[in-house]
Amino acid sequence: MELSRKAIPYTPSSKPLHEMTIMIVSTSGVHLKEQEPFNTNPSEGDATFRIIPGDVDSKDLMVTHAAPKEHYNTDAPNEDINCVFPIDRLREMVDDGDIGGVAEKHLTMMGYSMRLNKINNETIPALVKEVVRSKADAVLLTAG
Repeated sequence: MELSRKAIPYTPSSKPLHEMTIMIVSTSGVHLKEQEPFNTNPSEGDATFRIIPGDVDSKDLMVTHAAPKEHYNTDAPNEDINCVFPIDRLREMVDDGDIGGVAEKHLTMMGYSMRLNKINNETIPALVKEVVRSKADAVLLTAG
């Protein structure tokens, strides 16, 4: 997969939204409290991603992020994870019949890293493979 700086990727879908299963992919630094936090050392960076189970309890999630607080204050997301990782809102949309389902897994990474070559050449292709292997019909992208 080659990344382009000239075009925004767009894949139209003929499936109605109320039949679609939605996956969250986020650069907000969300992870399970029991998972290893993202490395916040700016000189090292973090080019990894975390897999979040689709049936996760939102109370079991938190944010670890290296961005300076004036750029991304993590207080609000750590108080209500749904402002950057809207898992409970998606479940409400399923209950209301607006979407078909919530994916079996979601993917998160920390969007602040100076390891861009590693992210572009290794992390993103691995993340894309996870998305393709999932049963999701669409991806909801979020950032911190």
